[in-house]
Amino acid sequence: MDSIIEAKELQIERKRFHVEFRENERGRFLRITEEAHGRRNTIIVPSTGVRDFTAAIGEVLSAGDPAGA
Repeated sequence: MDSIIEAKELQIERKRFHVEFRENERGRFLRITEEAHGRRNTIIVPSTGVRDFTAAIGEVLSAGDPAGA
C-alpha cells in the first residue's frame, strides 16, 4: 500500500496531471499521471533518480529556448 507524502494537481488545456511523491515498502518515488480523453498514462521515478530526472527536463527546456526561459 502506497502512502502519499505530497501531491499536486494541474489542469493544462484538456489534460489533468497528478504529481505525487509517494512511499511504500520498497521506498519513495515520484508518480506523474496524465489524464486526457478518458485515458491515463503514468510514469514512476524512484527517489534516487528524481534529481537527475528534473535536471534532464531543465536541460531539454533550456535547449529548446536559447533565450533561457
